[in-house]
Amino acid sequence: MLERRRHRSSATPLSMAYVALLLYASLYPFAEWRWPPGQSLPALLRLPWPPWIDNFDLWSNLLGYLPLGALLTIAARRSQIAIGPALALAVVGPALMSYGTEVLQQFLPGRHPSLKDLLMNSVGAALGAVLALAWHGVGWVDGWHTWRQRWFLRDSAGALALLALWPAGLLFPAPVPLGLGQIGARLRDGALAALQDVPWADAAAQLLSAQLVHNQPLQPLAEAVITALGLLAPCVVAHSVMAPGWRRVVVAGAALLLASASMTLSTLLNFGPLHALAWVGPWTVLGLGLGLLVAVVMAPLGRRLVSGLGLVVLTALVLGVAQAPADPYFADSLQAWEQGRFVRFFGLAQWFGWLWPYAAMGWLLSRLSARY
Repeated sequence: MLERRRHRSSATPLSMAYVALLLYASLYPFAEWRWPPGQSLPALLRLPWPPWIDNFDLWSNLLGYLPLGALLTIAARRSQIAIGPALALAVVGPALMSYGTEVLQQFLPGRHPSLKDLLMNSVGAALGAVLALAWHGVGWVDGWHTWRQRWFLRDSAGALALLALWPAGLLFPAPVPLGLGQIGARLRDGALAALQDVPWADAAAQLLSAQLVHNQPLQPLAEAVITALGLLAPCVVAHSVMAPGWRRVVVAGAALLLASASMTLSTLLNFGPLHALAWVGPWTVLGLGLGLLVAVVMAPLGRRLVSGLGLVVLTALVLGVAQAPADPYFADSLQAWEQGRFVRFFGLAQWFGWLWPYAAMGWLLSRLSARY
């Protein structure tokens, strides 16, 4: 009992992230809210049954909520909640959330709320909960917990959640392979919009506008270094919750494979199967090799030293990515995402891509302040 409490479940932060993903997909584009013409509040609370049947829609609504039901059940059981309450939490909670989003969709033009969607979401969550209980019954969850205890130290739930979300951030187009954290341009755009037509802020607006003129391409070596830092970023997070030794080398190799798969999928989504490996180049390979080499060299280091070096790595990553200009291919893929080609279902990946390095910095700072 004590040991289980010491190792908090990573399913809890992952379920919170998945809730955010479902809310994003259900309520995008979060704009042009209006009261439905001629509708009263009681009428809005009654969801209609659509006259059509779309098999893709049926399966996407069912499968979309299945992981949430499974994650909530695992998180509840790892928190020593009995089977009945855990099952109720994993089924009723998603059902209520689905009902709320379906009602809110009536205030968004272009969205079509449906009682069928609510039913399929609820069935998906229930199926996920049942599967999670079955995994518990056959010992898979306990097996994962045992493996986690062998490979990772206590209080590693936050780090494992960050590592699980890292590949999702790589799906969002980046100006440099593995270059997460480029949010500076968005912040500048927001600041310029806020300062528009503000006479006393002309100097600040001119300064921010000058920052946008940045057309010099990165030197190949600089691109390789940023790629290396991008691969090192998840490695230092993992190393911070692992004992020094060979297991860190295995995790670094797994990070390389996962990064390659995620970048290939991202390029495939944007440019098609024929160009899935277009992100790979000589300098990219050099960067990946350099990042792997440094991760291996860091394998014997203490966790506090790794956490401190990790802050340096992440800071250098976001500073390097901020210097990367938007080339035509990057601009084209970014436009495809933001005009709705991918953003409805995968749009939360852009937030992961923007914010992941900063969340990792916060985690490493917490490790430095923790008592080992």
